[in-house]
Amino acid sequence: MLEKQEVLALLSDNHVRTLRIICNEYELLDGSKRLLVRRVGDGSIITRFEKTPPPTKPTDVVCPHFLELKWATGCPFSCAWCYLNGTLRFMPRKSQPSVKPYDKIEHHVRTFLENVDGCGELLNTGELADSLMHEKNGHPFSKFIISLFQEQETHKVLFLTKSRHVQHLLDINGQRQAVISFSLNADEMAKRFEKIAPAVADRIDAASRLSGAGYEVRIRIDPMVPVRNWREQYVRLIDDIFAKFIPSRITLGSLRGLQSTINMATDKSWVDYLSEKSNWGKRIDSDTRYLMYHILIEYLKEEFDYTDVALCKETITIWNRLGMDYKKIICNCLL
Repeated sequence: MLEKQEVLALLSDNHVRTLRIICNEYELLDGSKRLLVRRVGDGSIITRFEKTPPPTKPTDVVCPHFLELKWATGCPFSCAWCYLNGTLRFMPRKSQPSVKPYDKIEHHVRTFLENVDGCGELLNTGELADSLMHEKNGHPFSKFIISLFQEQETHKVLFLTKSRHVQHLLDINGQRQAVISFSLNADEMAKRFEKIAPAVADRIDAASRLSGAGYEVRIRIDPMVPVRNWREQYVRLIDDIFAKFIPSRITLGSLRGLQSTINMATDKSWVDYLSEKSNWGKRIDSDTRYLMYHILIEYLKEEFDYTDVALCKETITIWNRLGMDYKKIICNCLL
């Protein structure tokens, strides 16, 4: 059992360097407290996302504190609204893909996996990079990282992606310790704002193949945008997904933008949809957000008897209007 601020050490293979695991007591969304890992070593590879404090005001966004596995930074798809443009603005390569040394990643991950037991965690590889952007080379990240997680049964690794390159995942027996999440949007929005990313149909096909191979596959429909015919477009997206497979979980999110993201965006046309402020940047107005979520949640329930739905970085007000309990959130980044 870990004690607050306990330090764990693990010698590296050459017995030269040790890493510490730092733990903090965190307040969870339901008001309880739990001792969790804050970071491994300097936090350059494994650290807890804690930029969103426990929500208290109606306009505060809800986002649980999850673990990031920061194996790389950047993304090759250059979506117009990508928050990485702002988040990575001070990096030498900015949002261009950059992968960290595998030996360093392995050392930090092994330290975590071999020393942290008890409650399992889902380590998110897609917060600062597309998780499958390094698959078309001689040493794909998916095979490398899953091989480490397969050595234990407590923790899992999360891949978040817009990629269609899933062959390496299909070639390995990594289903037990990996969760794959695909970021999707309505076709018109994808063609307009995600021009370099694979077609939505190709992403759904990739997700379907992984689901058929036994992986847990989740979907993020984010960011939803209230274009003129948004109802028809997002309902069609739901139909296209369920025609292929049933996701284990769907997380909905709407268009939003931190000021740093807006400042660094080349195409700022999407900013025209933002009119409301929150503690997580500018957003679509509350009534429209509520209506978009309500329409999809009801459609999923009525047409597919599907209720495994959560919201991403949404305010307490919206959760309450939808009659959903944010304190019991089971969203994309949680086990």
